[in-house]
Amino acid sequence: MMVIDSHQHFWRYDRKRFAWITEEMCVLKRDFLPGHLATELILAGVDGTVAVQTDQSEEETHFLLELADTSRFVLGVVGWINLCAPDVSRRLAFFSHYPKLCGFRHIVQSEKDDWYLLREDFMNGIGALQSFNFTYDILIYPRQLEATLELVGRFPGQKFVIDHLAKPEIKGGKFEPWEAKMRLVAKNANVFCKLSGLITEADWHRWSLTDFRPYLDVALDAFGADRLMFGSDWPVCLLAGKYASVKRLIEDYLAQHSAETRCKIFGETAINFYGLGKKAHATRT
Repeated sequence: MMVIDSHQHFWRYDRKRFAWITEEMCVLKRDFLPGHLATELILAGVDGTVAVQTDQSEEETHFLLELADTSRFVLGVVGWINLCAPDVSRRLAFFSHYPKLCGFRHIVQSEKDDWYLLREDFMNGIGALQSFNFTYDILIYPRQLEATLELVGRFPGQKFVIDHLAKPEIKGGKFEPWEAKMRLVAKNANVFCKLSGLITEADWHRWSLTDFRPYLDVALDAFGADRLMFGSDWPVCLLAGKYASVKRLIEDYLAQHSAETRCKIFGETAINFYGLGKKAHATRT
């Protein structure tokens, strides 16, 4: 089984660019590069990763692509471009020449407008992705699921994936309206979901599998293993646990499920969604 981490980050720490990293999150105030992750992957039995943007600049997209070119285990990159720009198709055409660039993401969770996803200029950018075979990662909070539902319905041919289960309020044990809206979103066959970013939505110092099981049950029932993928959210996960602990959490949850289900969530879904097949094969040879 090819094990893929569908969601991790790299950065060279800069206080201005990473102003979102507060004093409470001081463990993240340093560089995180492929050399720092490599040992964690070996110990956890992970074969390859997808590096995802954290900074909203084309500069970072190039930075991640450069790291991917020199890091054998980085099989794909989810970058950033200005999807609202009038010349978005021209920029997509430019980036289409980078084989490891799988798709794009915008940090929608930080937008003050809960309906940002439905802005005409943003949807124009989303509408341009499919012709270049690019995916789109949806980073939102539960309050933005209503807009997400409308967006994914408008673009049935576009491949979307919801990051971090849309960040349910795990620490507070809150389910609604998250569950109802996630189930509606999941009815759209073009939408996938990442089992990632969970421990940082719980109590950072006291969490256990029982805190996450109800949310994971909803995700598995709504999306099925064919549309779920494991992600570590490293290094952000270090706020609440080690890399190995994140992987073990999903392993423990899936322990009573079939080998087929485990293979899909721990690799096959990410490979199929992001088109990692050729790259995944290359790491084995």
